[in-house]
Amino acid sequence: MESGDKVEGDEAQWATRSSNRDDTESQSDETIELGPARSQNGHGCADLSDNGDNDDPFEVSFDGDDDPMCPRSMSLARKWFLVCLVGMGSLCVTCTSSIYTSTYGQMNPEFDQSDIVATLGLSTFVLGIATGPLFLGPLSEFYGRRPIYLVSWAMFVIWLVPSAVAHNTATMLTVRFIDGFAGSAFLSVAGGTVSDVFKRDQIQSPMTIISLSPFIGPSLGPLLGGFINYYTNWRWTYYVLIIWAFSLLALMVLFAPETYHPIKLREKARLLRKETGDERWKAPMEKSTKSIPQTIALSLLRPFQLLTFEPMCLLLSLLSAVLLGVIYLFFGAFTLVFGDNYGFNLWQVGLSFLGIMVGMLAGAATNPVWHTVHRRLVHRNHGVPEPEFRLASAIPGAVIVPIGLFLFAWTSFPWVHWIVPIIGSGLFGCGTLLVFNGIFTFLGT
Repeated sequence: MESGDKVEGDEAQWATRSSNRDDTESQSDETIELGPARSQNGHGCADLSDNGDNDDPFEVSFDGDDDPMCPRSMSLARKWFLVCLVGMGSLCVTCTSSIYTSTYGQMNPEFDQSDIVATLGLSTFVLGIATGPLFLGPLSEFYGRRPIYLVSWAMFVIWLVPSAVAHNTATMLTVRFIDGFAGSAFLSVAGGTVSDVFKRDQIQSPMTIISLSPFIGPSLGPLLGGFINYYTNWRWTYYVLIIWAFSLLALMVLFAPETYHPIKLREKARLLRKETGDERWKAPMEKSTKSIPQTIALSLLRPFQLLTFEPMCLLLSLLSAVLLGVIYLFFGAFTLVFGDNYGFNLWQVGLSFLGIMVGMLAGAATNPVWHTVHRRLVHRNHGVPEPEFRLASAIPGAVIVPIGLFLFAWTSFPWVHWIVPIIGSGLFGCGTLLVFNGIFTFLGT
């Protein structure tokens, strides 16, 4: 890079500032080390040097984003198809988590269990989603995105079958945990796939798909399950999920390429060695001394380090936890409010979740506004983007969320028309999507 006037776009300016900042930090105190600059949980290329300082002429790198081996050289249509496919996987996983609540009416008498015991199946699935990324994210650094997607999704499909044919509570609780663990790959690695194929200044729109899918899923689950369980047996809930998940698996096998940059560089290095016969060509990943146990241990330690040393991470995590908790509390609240207070039947209770879904879609529709806001913030900062600029949507979202909750809570009475609490849930859904869209794009940059 010869001079500042030749730097074009936010990506190059960010890289220049990041490089300067890395150089400054390398000369200062290095006693506190949190590990690589990028996340170990699938959100970047941890094996690649951020500052570009490399004296090895035989270390393989991409010849820019137009390099045929670089995932960012794919056509725009293929990039968006991949993002939508990954987003559909996240949607299926989170739909599986919540659709379970619509089976209580038929499943509980058959299993001779109470609603409280049945709720454990929801909890174990969420526990699997929470623990899976700690292991699947680091493994994607060694084996790439594609193997993790294919193996974990195949396990997800296989373990849906015991859910469909279960005859007791113990079976259901066990397979629900395993299913959540396997399906969590899409929730942990999807953000990394987006950053693999899109530049940082292009990440806002595709990240909306990734942030929207996990939160549309919980509201789609009771809606879909309400229709299925009203007209047929509860086991058909899982038959439908098996068909859906198997279709996605087939699409992944056929159309989901490897996108993790270190893996692609390793492929390029192997190709160069084969073409030239020179064994000195090496990818950064091939010179790495990290082991799988080391990386998993670091992945288990990193969340606690970030929560301890990064107040921003702690606050965003607390906000995310509260919003996710409220979303899952709605599964029980909607049955009480619309079933008991308004006399809705099962499929009508499922339809009541349309309020949250429409609210989230409305929040996603504001994405062009946040693009404009981000560009203005970058312009005010002399053309240098900062990750915090992506949090702009979270500010109005954090205000809309409590407004929606108050409206839902204080209008859930039989003498108030049922549309009013649904509007309140819609406002909550809109605010939640805005908050998570800001957080996800912030983390993605």
